[in-house]
Parts: sequence; structure tokens; C-alpha cells
Amino acid sequence: MKRLLWCFWLCAGLSFAATAAAPPAPAAPKVALVNGVELHHIEKGSGPAVIFVHGGLEDYRAWAHQVDAFSKRYRAVAYSRRYNFPNAHGALAADYSAIADADDLAALITKLGLAPAHVVGYSYGAYAALFLAQRHPELVRSLVLAEPPVLRLLPEIAGGEPLLVEFMSKVWQPTAEGFRVSDEAGVRAAVNGFGDIGYSGTDEKLSFSSLPPEVRGFIIENAAEWKALTGSKDAFPSLPVAELKRIKTPTLLMGGAQSLALAHAIDGLLVRTLPHARRVVIAKATHDMWSEHPKECRDAAIAFLRKH
Repeated sequence: MKRLLWCFWLCAGLSFAATAAAPPAPAAPKVALVNGVELHHIEKGSGPAVIFVHGGLEDYRAWAHQVDAFSKRYRAVAYSRRYNFPNAHGALAADYSAIADADDLAALITKLGLAPAHVVGYSYGAYAALFLAQRHPELVRSLVLAEPPVLRLLPEIAGGEPLLVEFMSKVWQPTAEGFRVSDEAGVRAAVNGFGDIGYSGTDEKLSFSSLPPEVRGFIIENAAEWKALTGSKDAFPSLPVAELKRIKTPTLLMGGAQSLALAHAIDGLLVRTLPHARRVVIAKATHDMWSEHPKECRDAAIAFLRKH
């Protein structure tokens, strides 16, 4: 299984920490106050800045090993997006989305003096990174994006509309209903929904009950993010093709050969639309490529960053 799930994919993040175990605990994080929220983060190394943006249902701990590896040549920073562990938060915003995450990230980059930074985003974190490049281009040196869920592009892609309908009916709507019962019910519905649409990339169906207890606990620690997204007025804000064409940031799109069809469809449109984009597909990988093939993903990212 994988890293964590949420993937979001859901956009986001489907970061299924469902590998053998949850990520090991790194050094104690620091905390920065930006835009009225606290963002815990870890940092190591010196040189050009690389900031890692996690996916859904996970937090800065998902990048702990990569921070260590990248710190040999970069100032590597990983942080937890608002509503993710261990950030304190009040009431969930009714309009929370990747745009809020992008503005938080912009404030964090500025506060930590990281600009212009290389930004490595996974799933929903990659979605936020795209909005960062659109809204705050001066802060971004390059982008490495693992399957951002720009779902509103799907109706513009041949065969994309049924993929969107399937995702909303099997994943998104059941998850929203689950969160009205409890955090665990919401997370369970999300994981099972991804299993229903083939997230595992194998004949083995992903399910919440199949995850190790420590992984289930790790995901539930980050349930507030998904609860906020499923209750948001616009969890998947539009990023039209016309706006994508204006993003001049050098971009590496990273996909998994066994990822969901909707991820391949979106990446295909992005690589044709973003002016300075190229794509690499990680063999035998799903959406959870960074946990399944960490060295291959890292090598591809560093080779790209060194050119920019």
C-alpha cells in the first residue's frame, strides 16, 4: 500500500502513507505565524531554497527523508499546510482551498527569506504550488509537481467528464457525508473511495481497514484538512487554460505509470499548456510515487533543479 492517502488525491494528496509505516519523526519543527495561522516546518542545509509541499491527509513528516537528502546541496524546508498536524487552528474556513494554501506558502517563503524558491509539490500540495506560481511568480524559481488535481480541467479533455463524475460520486461525496458523522468516518470513506476507483494500481483493492494502525492514526491526525475541503464552497478552484499559459516558471511534471486515469489526463493537458514544462513518468509507480520510488523521484527532481 502506500504513503498516506489523501492523496487528495484528492487532490490532492492522496499521499497514502500506507507504506509499511508512517514516516519517522524528524527533529522538532519550528513554527511560523502567517495569515493568522501557524505553520510548523523543519529546515536543514544551505544554498538555494527548496520547499516541499505535502499532499492531503499528511504533513511535513512525509518529507523528512527528502529534507535530509536534499540538504546536501540545498536549503531544504518542509512544512505542514494549515489544518494539518501539528498546526493549531480554530474554526474551519468556509472557503478553504488551494488558493489559501498558495497565499500561506507565499507568506511563509517571504517570512523565511527563501525567495526565489524551488517548490516541490505533491498532489493537493502541487495544486497549491501551481496557484503560487500564478499569483506570486516572483517567489518561485522552479516547480516540481506530482499530479496536481486540477479537476476543473477534466471537462475540457476528451473522456475527462466521466472521470470527474466517478471521482465526485465515489470519493468526494461519500467523504463529505462521512465527515458529517466523525473524522474517522470521513477518512474511512475517502480511503475506501480511492480504492473503488483503482488507486492501488493493482488487483489488490485499497481500503481503510487494510492500513496498519499507525498509518490510520497518522491520517486521522490530518483529518481536519479534508473536513475543511469537503465543507468548502470551492475546494477545487478553477485554473483556466488561459491562466496556465501565463505561468512562465520552469516546471517538471512527475507522474506515476500506474496512477489514476484522471491524473494522466490532467498532466497531459498541463504539459501541453504550461509554456516551460516537461513531464517524466515514474515506471511501476502510482500517485504515491514519492514514497514508492523516493530515490528515482529525487534524482529526477535534482537533475531538473540543477538546470534552473
